[in-house]
Amino acid sequence: MSYVPPAELARAMVDAGQSKVLMSTRDTLIRAYMAGAILTLGAAFAITVTVQTGSALLGALMFPVGFCLLYLLGFDLLTGVFTMVPIAYLDKRPGVTLKSMLRTWGLVFVGNFLGAFTIAVMITYILTYGYSIEPGEVGQALGEIGESRTLGYAEHGAAGMMTLFLRGVLCNWMVSTGVIAAMMSKNVTGKVLAMWMPVLLFFYMGFEHSVVNMFLFPAGLLLGGDFSVGDYLVWNEIPTVLGNLVGGVVFVGLALYITHVRTKPKRVVEEVEEKTLQAV
Repeated sequence: MSYVPPAELARAMVDAGQSKVLMSTRDTLIRAYMAGAILTLGAAFAITVTVQTGSALLGALMFPVGFCLLYLLGFDLLTGVFTMVPIAYLDKRPGVTLKSMLRTWGLVFVGNFLGAFTIAVMITYILTYGYSIEPGEVGQALGEIGESRTLGYAEHGAAGMMTLFLRGVLCNWMVSTGVIAAMMSKNVTGKVLAMWMPVLLFFYMGFEHSVVNMFLFPAGLLLGGDFSVGDYLVWNEIPTVLGNLVGGVVFVGLALYITHVRTKPKRVVEEVEEKTLQAV
């Protein structure tokens, strides 16, 4: 069968989390770099489609192209690592310690950022012919995204910060659901369909993805966006990373691990019948 049932899926998640921690530094960085680059190329594509067609929905429909490709090629995003490594730690897998988990997160963050930043430089260079002309509609849209998703949150103070954090939570709830859902299928078509739906949802709803933002905000700054590196870090990247962590761990990793790996014993039939009779 091409369908992987939830109990088997949850165990596969734990195995995947352990394998990511045990991976060499070189391989972790390369896979993270490629993931950041391919995902953000998909984001650039989606924004271009949105600007040129005037349809945000069509742009969102196109965005999962990059996500599906990087997953099928075995590359790693910080959002997925946030979800699978902690449950391998909770399962007390050999080699998975708090130190090794934090090390893996750090390496994937660095690799994702370098890949995303590479695409930011390439795309902005292309849009401006080496920064020699003013950016067109797509470039202007990139600059506006950076401003609205930093200073726009800052205008609302604590409420803006909480909004940003919750958008990060909801983002990785959906993105990690896509990653895990892909593991439910053993064929490419099933994997792509399972990934496409939740990733489309996150992008269209405007939730905050830490790796996508590693492209959007540096690109905005390179194109002259009216915000600073400090604005980007404080009013987007840091709260988004924390929100992505909570969303992936709590609502995807732990939810599946607790109920499909560390399940409680099922109630016996006699107990159920006795309680039913007492209720009558």
